[in-house]
Amino acid sequence: MNWDQIEGKWEQLVGKAKEKWGELTDDDLTVAAGKRDQLAGKLQERYGYTKEQAEKELDDWMNSN
Repeated sequence: MNWDQIEGKWEQLVGKAKEKWGELTDDDLTVAAGKRDQLAGKLQERYGYTKEQAEKELDDWMNSN
């Protein structure tokens, strides 16, 4: 799945995102709305990831869906 598909199916994927990143709130996920840069920023904020770590997490998650 590529990121455009994730954006298109965001409502269905929110649950999977919550499973993977339990510290993200519903508001975080609503604000991100499937936008990769927004979600990466929320991961950095909640988990203290570097930009590179957040991008790797997103790549891994995207490839598992």
